[in-house]
Amino acid sequence: MEISGRITKDAVTAKVSNDREVINFSIAINDSYRPKGSAELKKIVTYIDCSYWMGSKMAQWLKKGTMVELFGRIGLNVYNNAEGKALGSLTFHTSNIKILVFPKAESDSNAPAVSKKKKVKNEPDDLPF
Repeated sequence: MEISGRITKDAVTAKVSNDREVINFSIAINDSYRPKGSAELKKIVTYIDCSYWMGSKMAQWLKKGTMVELFGRIGLNVYNNAEGKALGSLTFHTSNIKILVFPKAESDSNAPAVSKKKKVKNEPDDLPF
């Protein structure tokens, strides 16, 4: 199965056992549709929790805003909460990650423009006029 979206926050690496680590992250998938008989465009966002078990070094590239294409399978987690109510969640178990677009660096977009002119010392002007 293949899905693509933007990472919602920086990926987190968790140590599961002595030699196993997993990278956990979440993506947002934006979609839109026009209901029948309406001119208004409806936008929806779906958030999907993802896990990647193939190597923890990939986490350094999985930063907030990165557009990724993921290949893998859906896993279902079913459990009972403290009140005994049955709950479940879906996780996309990623086997391959393709980075499509890196986010803009904060320093590029938020940095004030820096003047490249050389500073001139304030020396007295010796011109007569």
